[in-house]
Amino acid sequence: MLPVFLVTFPFFVLIAAGYGAARARVLPLDAIPGLNTFVLYFALPCMLLRFGAGTPIGQLLDGSVALVWGLSALAVVAGVVVFTRNERIGWNDGAFGALVAAFPNTGFMGVPLLVALLGAQAAGPMIITIAFDLVVTSSLCIALSRLDGVGGGAAHHGPRQAARQALRGVLVNPMPWSILLGVLLSAARWRLPGPVERTIAMLADAASPVALFTIGAVLARSALLAREHGASAAVAAAMGTKSAVPPKAPLADVLPVVAVKLLVHPVLVWALGQGAIALGLPLSSSALMVIVLVAALPSASNVSMLAERFGADNGRIARIILWTTVATFFSFPFAVGVLR
Repeated sequence: MLPVFLVTFPFFVLIAAGYGAARARVLPLDAIPGLNTFVLYFALPCMLLRFGAGTPIGQLLDGSVALVWGLSALAVVAGVVVFTRNERIGWNDGAFGALVAAFPNTGFMGVPLLVALLGAQAAGPMIITIAFDLVVTSSLCIALSRLDGVGGGAAHHGPRQAARQALRGVLVNPMPWSILLGVLLSAARWRLPGPVERTIAMLADAASPVALFTIGAVLARSALLAREHGASAAVAAAMGTKSAVPPKAPLADVLPVVAVKLLVHPVLVWALGQGAIALGLPLSSSALMVIVLVAALPSASNVSMLAERFGADNGRIARIILWTTVATFFSFPFAVGVLR
C-alpha cells in the first residue's frame, strides 16, 4: 500500500492546493472557468491525442473493454435512477445523480494517475471508457433528465430536444475529436511533424497538474457557492420570506450515490469482466484492472456544470463529487492494492 500512496499522494496534494487557493480567494473564482477552458480545450485533448497516437490500434478498438464498460455504465445508470427517485428526486435530479455515479473523472484525474501507476499501456482502455462516457452515458442521462418536462413542458424540453443538445455538446467537445484523431494516427502509423508534435507534447505535459489543480478549485467554488446560498436562505427565513434557493440535499440523497460510485461501480465492472473472461471473450487481465480502477475514481467534476445547465439540484451533485474525491484518497490506493 505504501508505494501506491507515494504515487497517488502528489495527485491529491495538487487537488488540495487548488481547493485551498480558491477557498482562500488567492485564485479568484472568476478565473476558474479559464482554467477549465485551458484543460478541456487545449491541454487534455493534446494529452489524449498523444496517448492515442502512441497506442497500438488493437488496444484502442478493444470490443471486450467497450462491452464490459458499457454494460456496467448502463447498469449503474438504470439502478441509480430506479432506486433513488422519490418525492424529492424526479427524473431530472435522478438522471444527473445517475450520471455522477457512472461517470468517473477519467480525463482530468484518471489518465495521468493510472499512467503513473501502470505505465502508458493503461491509456488504451481508458480512452475507450472516456469515449463511451462522453458519447453514450452523458447523452443517455441528459435525455432521461427531460422525462419530467423540467423547465416548461415536455413538448419543448423532451428527450428528443435533450438528445439534440447532447449530440451538439459531443460535437463541440474537443475530447472525442482528439481521441478520433489519435485513433486514426495510430491506425495509419503516422507521426505528426516535429514542431507540431513538440507543441502538442508541451500542452499535454501541462494537462495533469493544471487539471488536478482545477478539480480542487471547482470543488472549492461549489462549496463557497453552497455556503452563500445557505446564508441567503437563512436571511430569507429570518425575514419570513420564501427563499429562491433550494434546500440542502439530505445525506440520504447523497451517501447512496457516493457508495455506488466508489464501491458498486468498480465491483460491477470486475464481476462483468470476470464473466466476459469466463465466456471466452478476449479481455486481458491488465485491461480489466485498468477499467476497474477507472470505475474506482471519483465522479467527474464536469457533471456539476451539466446539472446546473439543465436545472438539476447542483448542490447535491457537487456534494457527491466532493465526497467521492475526498474518499478516493483512501479508497483508491486500497483498490490498487487489492487488484495487484
